[in-house]
Amino acid sequence: MNLKSLLRGEITQQELLNYYNANISYESLEKGINGFIKCYKGIYNIFINKNLSYYKRRKTIIHELAHIELNHLNQINNDLFAFYIDKYEDEADRYVKHLMENQKWKKITIKYYIFAIL
Repeated sequence: MNLKSLLRGEITQQELLNYYNANISYESLEKGINGFIKCYKGIYNIFINKNLSYYKRRKTIIHELAHIELNHLNQINNDLFAFYIDKYEDEADRYVKHLMENQKWKKITIKYYIFAIL
């Protein structure tokens, strides 16, 4: 079970969230912050800016799930995370783009991830 399965429509978003022990909250976040993820006691909490459009929220959810799949939150301690944040953001974006570009099923997923390749 992984992000590729979600994008292919083989599993639901909720199934992937359950698999990762994750949940999503919609909050009012500062302008320019689409979302972020925190891990507390083994539970991934994904926070999404509720002021985003439907498709931007979907894109942000996929991006945050990529961070989980790439194990970004477990690679370094919190004190060093700020030094690597740009690297992790770029890696998550490249990973999702790679999933979308290298699959024949891109058109199937367009409803879920219409903004796939920006």
